Amino acid sequence: MTSNERNAMPDLVIVGAGIFGLTIAQQAVEKLGAQVTIIDVRDHIGGNAYSYMDPETGAEIHKYGAHLFHTSNERVWDYVNRFTDFTDYVHRVYATHDGEVFPLPINLGTINQFFHASYTPAQAKALIEEQAGELAGTDPANLNDQGISLIGRPLYEAFIKNYTAKQWQTDASELPASIIKRLPVRFNYNNRYFKDTWEGLPKDGYTTWLKRMIDDPRISVRLETDFFDESQPLNKKALLEAGVPVVYTGPVDRYFDYDLGELKWRTVDFKEVRYDEGDHFGCPVMNFSDADVPYTRAIEFKNFNPERAAEQNPDRTVVWEEYSRFADRDDEPYYPINTDEDKALYAKYKAKAAEEPKVVFGGRLGTYAYYDMDQVFDQALTSFATEVAPLIAQQ
Repeated sequence: MTSNERNAMPDLVIVGAGIFGLTIAQQAVEKLGAQVTIIDVRDHIGGNAYSYMDPETGAEIHKYGAHLFHTSNERVWDYVNRFTDFTDYVHRVYATHDGEVFPLPINLGTINQFFHASYTPAQAKALIEEQAGELAGTDPANLNDQGISLIGRPLYEAFIKNYTAKQWQTDASELPASIIKRLPVRFNYNNRYFKDTWEGLPKDGYTTWLKRMIDDPRISVRLETDFFDESQPLNKKALLEAGVPVVYTGPVDRYFDYDLGELKWRTVDFKEVRYDEGDHFGCPVMNFSDADVPYTRAIEFKNFNPERAAEQNPDRTVVWEEYSRFADRDDEPYYPINTDEDKALYAKYKAKAAEEPKVVFGGRLGTYAYYDMDQVFDQALTSFATEVAPLIAQQ
């Protein structure tokens, strides 16, 4: 590469236009005045938070499944509010079991409805402990026993066992207890799903919010651009040779050409169903807890934004049914499986990543972890200050 070609390079290249990459880009131009280029193999920015409007129904479709913003992190809340206002949406989930609809998370309303009773909180606690049997108060290693210990066998088998089996395609006795370590059960009638301090959805939609973050002439975006394609100039080989700092948010095993093996993920398929009615479920998310329903849940997008009712079609609605399965290499990876074998493999990739002097790995794919959105923002803000800024400053 000639000196002119190197001089034409940006100060920073970010691989992946998801939340992590966009936050790094925004910080780099604001804090350091850097010239930043973002590349992404997809045809849109936003990563899995990308959304678009459905012209028929007026619903905002979350292309990669429901994205719900919530946080108790004041730094993150202050940061995101620079780019969007939020609605007062509060997430509540319902589950269909045996032809009946129940509120989730499991709370006193769920318990009393399920047992056709009127238990007080103290009575419900005593009942759950009795139904947990010998597993009450223990610290089981597998998901099956952990679920029973937390909510008792009848509720676990009704709402968790089959749902989890569909979600992971693995018997619950073979899954780690950590998957549901924090399975909530509430002995009051509070069915608010999240307990965070702040919650809501971006008033103008996710894509508008994320575009605002990078609305700066010093940030350029190149979509449908593959980091590993050497026919385009901002490819891995060229950038490493030129010594350009890189923030990489793709799969960490892909970066190293899978030379140690492949990390395993779960993915999700969506089946779209449209109805000749204004509202099909009456809620945004309906779980299906029984084994005879092949999908885990259904998402009715219009119900995330009741404040937009005047702009929505009162006679049509769109629902996405969600099916979970093991991911192949070409699938969209959603959830890391994180077996002991996977964790050991990732540790080896992490050690290799640490040897890449001008590359910062971030986001869920780059660090083989599942994060809520607020955690990605927090991780990115920290990573910029501690890892990325020093690299740019060395230029």
